Amino acid sequence: MKKCLEYTLLLIISSLHGLALSFTGSLQQRIIGGQEVEPYSIKYQASIQYNNYHYCGGTLIHRQWVVTASEFTFIDKELNTPMVLSEHNLSSKEGVEQVFNVSKVLVNYMYSYRTFDSDIMLLKLEKPAELNANIQPAVLPTSLAPLQGGTVCTVSGWGVTQVYSYYLSPVLRAVDVQIIPQCQYYYYYRITNNMVCAGSPLGGKDSCQGDSGGPLICNGYFEGIVSWGISCANKHFPGVYTKVRNYVSWINWIIDNDSTS
Repeated sequence: MKKCLEYTLLLIISSLHGLALSFTGSLQQRIIGGQEVEPYSIKYQASIQYNNYHYCGGTLIHRQWVVTASEFTFIDKELNTPMVLSEHNLSSKEGVEQVFNVSKVLVNYMYSYRTFDSDIMLLKLEKPAELNANIQPAVLPTSLAPLQGGTVCTVSGWGVTQVYSYYLSPVLRAVDVQIIPQCQYYYYYRITNNMVCAGSPLGGKDSCQGDSGGPLICNGYFEGIVSWGISCANKHFPGVYTKVRNYVSWINWIIDNDSTS
């Protein structure tokens, strides 16, 4: 499956080379075939970190809430898992970052760790983010019309940039991918109605290790969460994303009914 890089292995490799820009999780998710973005241009992108190293991606959807993938159940308000907004270069302190601890972790009640169905989790920041020129929430989908095959979307993250690499990109990167229809054809009926596939018909463009939990933006709306897949940038196996539009009601209910400060 496409997840953040395996933490233990990456941490060892990073220590040996004196540069820890890679991590663990389960296996597979990075930006391949893309390019470095203009610093701070993806204003909703979050870096979820562990021991001060990037682990996986997230998406700011509210001043105090970030959405990511459910597989990262290690995230806990008692652990050292800061959330960083207005981040671009992981290898340097740029002076504009906002760093938050997580005060609440809410995994969707329908999440299946076997199938990755409903792979979505809400994280509440301990205090609201200060919205500015670098930080703005992503826009949740409002339409129920299905995403059309061939729709061009953008996925972003600090994941690895080459297949089989264990080194994360030090800078935020993005790549344009297309919505792939009839995804059951590629995954033999493992795709549920809560998933959407995106990639390139020719291969070579995808998310991968280190990108998991990050955003897929289509027509200006937050439509997908990097979730899983087989290999990376393989034309026979497009990336699989959580279909965010199926969870807008759940997200809004959680935020509207949260009584904690």
